[in-house]
Amino acid sequence: MSFRARLTSFFFLIVVIPMIAVAILVFRLIDSSQASKSDARASGVAAAAANVYRRASVQASFAARAVAEELAATPASQLGSRLSGLMSRDALARATVSVGGRVIVDSGDRTAVAPGIAVMAGSIGHPQRTFEVSQLTSTQYAQEISGPQIGVVVRSGQRTLASTLAGATDLRLPEHRGAVTLGSISYRVATQTFPGFGTDRVTVSVLSNLSDSSVAQDRELATAFIAGFVLLALFFAMLSSRALQGQLGRFLEAARRLGAGDFSSPVPTSGRDEFAQLGEEFNNMSRELERRLGELEQERARVRKSIRRIGEAFASGLDRDALLQLALRTAMDATNADRGRVSARRNAAQPLEEMMHLGRLEGLEEAVYEAERRALEGDGTGEAGDGSVRLASVALGPIAPGGPTHGLITVCRTGRRFSEDDIELLRSLAAQATLALRNVTMHHDIQRQAVTDDLTGLATHGRFQELLDTEMEEVRRYRYPVGLIMLDIDDFKAINDRHGHQQGDRVLRAVADTLRATSRDVDTVARYGGEEMSVVLPHTNLDGAYEMAERCRLAVQSLRIPLLDGGEPLSVTVSVGAASCTDGDKDGLIAAADAALYTAKREGKNRTVKATQTAAEVAGGE
Repeated sequence: MSFRARLTSFFFLIVVIPMIAVAILVFRLIDSSQASKSDARASGVAAAAANVYRRASVQASFAARAVAEELAATPASQLGSRLSGLMSRDALARATVSVGGRVIVDSGDRTAVAPGIAVMAGSIGHPQRTFEVSQLTSTQYAQEISGPQIGVVVRSGQRTLASTLAGATDLRLPEHRGAVTLGSISYRVATQTFPGFGTDRVTVSVLSNLSDSSVAQDRELATAFIAGFVLLALFFAMLSSRALQGQLGRFLEAARRLGAGDFSSPVPTSGRDEFAQLGEEFNNMSRELERRLGELEQERARVRKSIRRIGEAFASGLDRDALLQLALRTAMDATNADRGRVSARRNAAQPLEEMMHLGRLEGLEEAVYEAERRALEGDGTGEAGDGSVRLASVALGPIAPGGPTHGLITVCRTGRRFSEDDIELLRSLAAQATLALRNVTMHHDIQRQAVTDDLTGLATHGRFQELLDTEMEEVRRYRYPVGLIMLDIDDFKAINDRHGHQQGDRVLRAVADTLRATSRDVDTVARYGGEEMSVVLPHTNLDGAYEMAERCRLAVQSLRIPLLDGGEPLSVTVSVGAASCTDGDKDGLIAAADAALYTAKREGKNRTVKATQTAAEVAGGE
């Protein structure tokens, strides 16, 4: 965005937009003031309307009592004629007579309002009669309370009884307070409800006219004032903009020369204002920049040497996480990045996942993923940007030829893009880190193969002996019990003979998985040899060992192992021996568990036998 465009934006932000907001606020205040006046006027008239209605109702009550007394003994057949005469004499608008809630006589104007009630008690031959009398029609009532800028609508239910406003007959009015528009005129409305004849209710709506010539005058005055202020501000803003652009143009030309590497032409300065001081500082900066360029070249050479030394350290290290962290820190230092992360996988079957990060990467997730995607799909490097933030990613070499990469190193910095030298440094670092990771992977694979059975994934016999020796040392020191389970698959040779060795391998793996799932996290499951397996149970006495052994036997018994040829699933059973010791005698413990195992075999297989002798007794007997 140009400087002029920014000044224009600032003018709109600090002058035009606030003045628009002020105009809206002023207009709303004018409208709100007028609405408040109209509400107050409508409320006052509504209060007067209520007083008029109640006063008329009280006066009608006296008239109703007089009519009731005169017609108390009048037979029902003569009530109509007598009542009509009384209405003419007393100038009544409407009168009704009810017996038992049923109107038997209704005479007069049906739009009359504010009725008064009188009840004449019944006697023998004369039932109780209720007289309702009104001296006021709805039209008279509406005209009495209406006035300039005030309209009145009187309704009973959905029927309009009277209205002082043309066209208000079908107008939908609020039940209490609100606003309505009739034609082009807006009104504030106050509605009240009063009792009418019988069970009818009379609603009286007072409408106060919002239109007022003073509102338009106030709006015009506010508009003229705001427009004048904006024009005056625009004039001064244009003068300031021209002066600033002339001064900044000179600085821009000097900055372009510096950007092209020309340090021979300083920025021209004149006067003693802030721009002159800025020019002096700019010239000082160019001289300092020229000096620093030479230092940076020397620093770049030092970084290259450091990376080569670190690469040699990578090749000999065996701590995978430490290597990844060192690689990330080195990449950040080499490229002057302030943030970064390492994504890696443990083996070829696992997906990439973040192993560690340095600095805050919140809000940059999409840019990070884009740089890493380009590195994986391209030549091993990828770049992306998020505004002023630049990212570069480099892929570590494949775990195996043709396989997936070890991982990705992604670095991030603010400002300038990554140069070709930066990308080449990252490639060199990634090559050294890949070599180091391969050494670590190879070392871990060799260690794992030495202690893990390839077929079942359980500990090997040698690892079993090693762990049990360690456990026995702890037992001799702290005298806690340790249990041992020896387990043998029943008729395993028959399975191999009938279904083949591949099916036998599947059975071994299924039983091993079951033992792993059934045992505790602190227990060690091992392949003792052939189809025989063992479980070391720390802090477990003989009863606990027997309970665990029985649980394992039942879990194996419930297995259904699919056949390779697709036939009926295969069921297998195991014979189990359980033993325990507290004296640290490893050989005696193994012998006791083994003896219990063979007892289970002799007694019919698919059973668990608890050692009848202690480990020490078995060892002594042998």
